[in-house]
Amino acid sequence: MTLIVRERRDAVEIWTLDRAERLNALPDLQDGDAFAEACAAVNADPAVRCVVLTGAGRAFSAGGDLKAMRDRRDLFEGTGPEIRERYRRVVHRIVRSLYGLEIPLIAAVNGAAMGLGCDIAGLADIRLAASDARFGVPFLKLGIIPGDGGSWLLPRNIGYARAAEMLFTGETIGAATAERWGLVNHVVAPEALMAEALTTAGRVAAHGGPALRMAKALLRQGRDMNFDQMLEMSAAMQALAHLTDDHAEGVAAALEKRPPRF
Repeated sequence: MTLIVRERRDAVEIWTLDRAERLNALPDLQDGDAFAEACAAVNADPAVRCVVLTGAGRAFSAGGDLKAMRDRRDLFEGTGPEIRERYRRVVHRIVRSLYGLEIPLIAAVNGAAMGLGCDIAGLADIRLAASDARFGVPFLKLGIIPGDGGSWLLPRNIGYARAAEMLFTGETIGAATAERWGLVNHVVAPEALMAEALTTAGRVAAHGGPALRMAKALLRQGRDMNFDQMLEMSAAMQALAHLTDDHAEGVAAALEKRPPRF
């Protein structure tokens, strides 16, 4: 079964995790390939300017499969070195692919986003949540740690102290708390979630593709650069942006007091 159902609406792609009968549990062994292929396809297509990621059914993603953990099968089978290598090839391929997505990613979080599911939502640039969404990183309750890079990502999204509280207590937070802590941008009624996500995606996708991709690269890489490095990268990208047709159109539209046609 295909994990990610892809739907195209103009310059926006909708990705739906389609494993509703298992609350979109992740990952099965083929899931690294599924995310890598979807991300590579979008990165190679200049006509796509935004992706919306959501889950089918009652959950965004409930995270790891507890029965597979119990039975020591699939991702969790074999020796320590074998499990480590599987994490690299499957789990890390998922998060590396999403982190390397060159266009803005919007997470539309419906229901539970737990463990890897929470961290996948956290990789989105913009995060919207239904009012009944729940977020948690209950790794310690299972006697394990975040093997997906969440201990790097979560403090960057909500700050060290709040990330420590979520991780060390293992407690789940609701959508209102997630919004207050900065884990999500906005909370909306469940029935309005996808409409709000697509409206936001439309506003994002209205901008020119080259500048949009460069702007995302600056935001992402700026997390780990000093100011001088960021200035150098900004100057180089700005020089390229000034030479694009989109820049000429944007300036013309501003002077003519009309919307740009990118």
